[in-house]
Amino acid sequence: MIDNCISPKITVFHGRFTPEVGYLEGYGAIINHFELAVPIPDSLSLISEKRRKYEADGWMVFTPKYKTDDSLYRKLVFALKYEGINLLIFKKLFQKLQPAGVVGMVQSEPTSQYSRRIWFLYEWLMGEMLDIPDLKQGNFVPLIDEKLQYAVSGVRSSRHRILNNLPGTPGFCPLIHKTEKLQNYLEAKLQDQKSNYLSSIHKDVMQRAASFLLLKDSKASFTIEGENPGTNRALRWGKAIGEAGVHSLTKEELLRLQEIIIESKRFTKMGFRTEGGFVGDRDRATGEPIPDHVSAKAEDLDQLIDGLISTSQYLESEKFDPVLTAAAIAFGFVFIHPFSDGNGRIHRYLIHHILAKLNLTHPGVIFPISASILDKIDEYRQVLESYSHPVLDLIDWEATPDNNVRVLNDTIDYYRYFDCTRQAEFLFECALDTVNRIIPEEVDYILKYDEFKRYIDDQFEMPDKLVATLVRFLEQGRGTLLKRARTKEFVELTDEEVVEIERIFNEIF
Repeated sequence: MIDNCISPKITVFHGRFTPEVGYLEGYGAIINHFELAVPIPDSLSLISEKRRKYEADGWMVFTPKYKTDDSLYRKLVFALKYEGINLLIFKKLFQKLQPAGVVGMVQSEPTSQYSRRIWFLYEWLMGEMLDIPDLKQGNFVPLIDEKLQYAVSGVRSSRHRILNNLPGTPGFCPLIHKTEKLQNYLEAKLQDQKSNYLSSIHKDVMQRAASFLLLKDSKASFTIEGENPGTNRALRWGKAIGEAGVHSLTKEELLRLQEIIIESKRFTKMGFRTEGGFVGDRDRATGEPIPDHVSAKAEDLDQLIDGLISTSQYLESEKFDPVLTAAAIAFGFVFIHPFSDGNGRIHRYLIHHILAKLNLTHPGVIFPISASILDKIDEYRQVLESYSHPVLDLIDWEATPDNNVRVLNDTIDYYRYFDCTRQAEFLFECALDTVNRIIPEEVDYILKYDEFKRYIDDQFEMPDKLVATLVRFLEQGRGTLLKRARTKEFVELTDEEVVEIERIFNEIF
């Protein structure tokens, strides 16, 4: 139960039980008091009545000395100090406030670093200047506290004496919190691991592995979408993946990629959507949509894609971490869902593109991250739903006569300003898995294949094509040559020779 003051005493908030009775603080208090239509942050703040500070079940619990007075300004200061910046909450809050009220709040402590941050965020998010004169002196304060969230080196704003280190533009700026998991991933130095491993592999072996990895990634990306493409189609998409990082990211490039993906265009409306979109099922009886995810409004796509492309270019110029950049851009793209078909595969292509642009991938060697994603498909769906489901509750939509969705409220900011922490953690997990398992397994297979082939060449002088067939049959028989093969392709082999071939195969593989 919640009372009406700005920091109510609670035991549950939006279905989330508190670890103890306490006072709602920071963003939670602001969301509650102003009834902001935003996803509830993964971490909320609670002021305990006891003298202990700890974290549990999505709550940061503070001692009574951290409790602020019942003013919006103090709640915002608390949030900035302990919870980081949440651009969506600030945007939705500013839309409810009068500019004069924001001016009064900022000028209550005009030189405070928190007042300057609030002032900057208002003008950056709302695109309009407040009636406040430029600051003439004072140290420049970083907008993002890098103890809490990841930031770029930034650009100075002399008006506010603020270093704008947001990793994005007003048109598109997901934020990522610093977590123990992400810090461990970054400290693992993925790029060094990749370089050290690849440098130990003979160039010829690596070139052959690259071809297999390309096809493996292409097929995995189709499989994730529930499709089973023919080899030619997979190779065609694999060729596009192999060029990741070569072309600049533009609207035209996105359209070109969709053209490559969609083989038959008879039943697909190509290009950026001109109507609503959703991911999910339809009612069997009526055909009405049952969405798991509602795509951005068609009329917002120009702004959103322009913002996404601008931010991608900005993060590239700032040399932001490759995996963090890929998470923000690629997941942002799939949440926007700008096409009627092909979004998932282009989303994963963008991961390749950004990792290549920021030099994480080795020249000529594809980074088969889709293969790792496929192996973690349930976790992948959970990561997508961790964004889609909370936002779905905030979207007012109706079914159209053709059983699509029509969005009735303003939703553009849900696709611009989201917390990308879970997506970044997942992508790092897949990237490390790719370096430590997927690529080594492919290289190991090639080395074993070569060893087995040398034995067959020495003993039987068998043509390469027949060796490949032999290996395939032995794999299908789990180390035993199938009877059909022994009576057809390999009828010339004696029983003793087959037994020896099977023995050598099982030793090597």
